[in-house]
Amino acid sequence: MKISSEYIELENKFGAHNYHPLPVVLSKGDGVFVWDVEGNKYYDFLSSYSAVNQGHCHPKIINALKDQASVLTLTSRAFHNNVLGEYEKYMTDLFGYDKVLPMNTGVEGGETANKLARKWGYNIKGIEKNKARIIFAKGNFWGRTLAAISSSDDPVSYEGFGPYMPGYDLIPYNNLELLEKELKDPNVCAFMVEPIQGEAGVVVPDVGYLAGVRKLCTKYNVLFIADEVQTGIGRTGRMLACDFEDARPDILILGKALSGGVFPVSAILADDEVMLCIKPGEHGSTFGGNPLACKVAMAALDVVVEEKLAQKAEHLGKIFRDNLQAVNSDMISLVRGKGLLNAIIIKPKDGIEAWDVCLKLRDNGLLAKPTHGDIIRFAPPLVITESQLLDCISIIKNTILSFE
Repeated sequence: MKISSEYIELENKFGAHNYHPLPVVLSKGDGVFVWDVEGNKYYDFLSSYSAVNQGHCHPKIINALKDQASVLTLTSRAFHNNVLGEYEKYMTDLFGYDKVLPMNTGVEGGETANKLARKWGYNIKGIEKNKARIIFAKGNFWGRTLAAISSSDDPVSYEGFGPYMPGYDLIPYNNLELLEKELKDPNVCAFMVEPIQGEAGVVVPDVGYLAGVRKLCTKYNVLFIADEVQTGIGRTGRMLACDFEDARPDILILGKALSGGVFPVSAILADDEVMLCIKPGEHGSTFGGNPLACKVAMAALDVVVEEKLAQKAEHLGKIFRDNLQAVNSDMISLVRGKGLLNAIIIKPKDGIEAWDVCLKLRDNGLLAKPTHGDIIRFAPPLVITESQLLDCISIIKNTILSFE
């Protein structure tokens, strides 16, 4: 068997250099743990960017995959299949919308929501052709397609890929006053926002922000699009992060944990007035709504509901933040988060930065990764137990203090 350095060299030689992974080569996962090719065991505190909320290789989800894979995997949408309707009813019943449109990846969900909002803007709101605008919050991240980077204010995402999508404008996150100013423009069809900004470093808005967004969008006849790809499916202590407030979005985007980390699944949900604006041939996906994905998604959501993972996330998240805020180190300048989506901001000391902290965490048996240079996101699978969480808190605390 090859050693880690050999696997890394293969990737460096034959793969595109569009990622900068932590130097660890994983070969097995089970629950909250992963193992590298040398057999070292780690707590996973990234959860594949919250795609593995249900833990690695959850038996119920794996069995759903195996059972369906042996019967029928793909029909395309040229034909009906006997699983899609069941899945659509399950989704609309669980989340309380009239319709669901199935896709595969989170960024496809965002693209779909944008297309649907523009179509609604022209068909229902009466915006003049090619004049529709969508407003985004600064610091957003919903993928790396040309449309997604066109809404970004991070040069790493957009620099060198222009020209950019027209009709996109940005305002500061967590600012209702500036949002209202933009929504007064009758050409605005939608405001798309993450309830908590994940890739930006787990930025949590003020209490009342999401409810305020909902009220303003209603007041000015603008669609509220909630990007819950990372915050949804139990991660923040509710099934949806929007559930903390009276903030039901007009278009809800789901992905990541909708798959249980097993098979790519994403979806957007909306009521009939919005969803039925798109007609046959105007949007689609060969793999979207395939039987395998539908069975996996239903099993993944069953696990979240049956094992009360949202409730666990809320309880354990408070323990996590309370303990980290009590760590006596000037290297931790801020702890923030909700549920089990948390982050610490690292203040560099003696040349030691967040990347170095993550390398030391790896050496001590816990995997996490920096974002934006000085922020470490901590998002373990929601199946983690309290005793396991306390063990991880000790690892994080001792690692930080080892640099003092």
